[in-house]
Amino acid sequence: MSVSFKNRDRVIQLGIAIGMLRRMRGMSQEQLAEKAGISRGHLSTIEAPNMAAGMSIDTFFNIADALDVNPADLINAAMFPDSIIK
Repeated sequence: MSVSFKNRDRVIQLGIAIGMLRRMRGMSQEQLAEKAGISRGHLSTIEAPNMAAGMSIDTFFNIADALDVNPADLINAAMFPDSIIK
C-alpha cells in the first residue's frame, strides 16, 4: 500500500510506536502478527523505521486490539506535533 509523501513521516512514526508498544508488551512479531491476523512479514514492514508501509484501517484496528490499546491512543502516542518535527 503506497503512502503519499505528505503522510510519510506520520506512517513511519505510527509503525515505530507499534513496534515499541509490542516490545513493551513482551510480544514477538510472530505473536502480534498472529493475534492481528496478518503475516509477520507485513508487521515487520509496518514497524520498519526506514519504510513508510501503509496499512488498511482494518489492519490498524486489528493491531490495536491485539496490543490491547485504544486505536486513538495509539495514534496519539505516535504523532509528534508538527512544531516538534519542524
